[in-house]
Amino acid sequence: MNLRKRNKASVEVHTSALNDIMFFLMLFFLLASAVVNPQVVKLLLPRSESGQQSSAQKTVTVSIDEKLNYFVDKQAVTLETMKASIERYQQASPDLTIVLYVARGVSIENTMAVFDVANQLKLKVVLAVEPKK
Repeated sequence: MNLRKRNKASVEVHTSALNDIMFFLMLFFLLASAVVNPQVVKLLLPRSESGQQSSAQKTVTVSIDEKLNYFVDKQAVTLETMKASIERYQQASPDLTIVLYVARGVSIENTMAVFDVANQLKLKVVLAVEPKK
């Protein structure tokens, strides 16, 4: 009777070469995905049965022309009287939104004056722009 234990050969898998390949594949796919859509943020947006966008209940337009004249719904106002003029619209509709139309070349300081008035009245401001053709 032969009671000697048999020496089983140990099985080893060297994965160092596989690690290098996996690292290079991961790096390639990360770089390729960044180059394909660099400015895209993918979001799952909620769906609507009616397919209509919601809009503010009431809006008031504030315009600034090239000569720095201020208008609230096509009525000329000064910067000092703009707050009182917008407050009258806010009393009629508390969820008021200001749509701001600013001519090209008007400095940002004059635009921010309207934003300051809106912040004092706790109103939302939407800056209107012309779409590119």
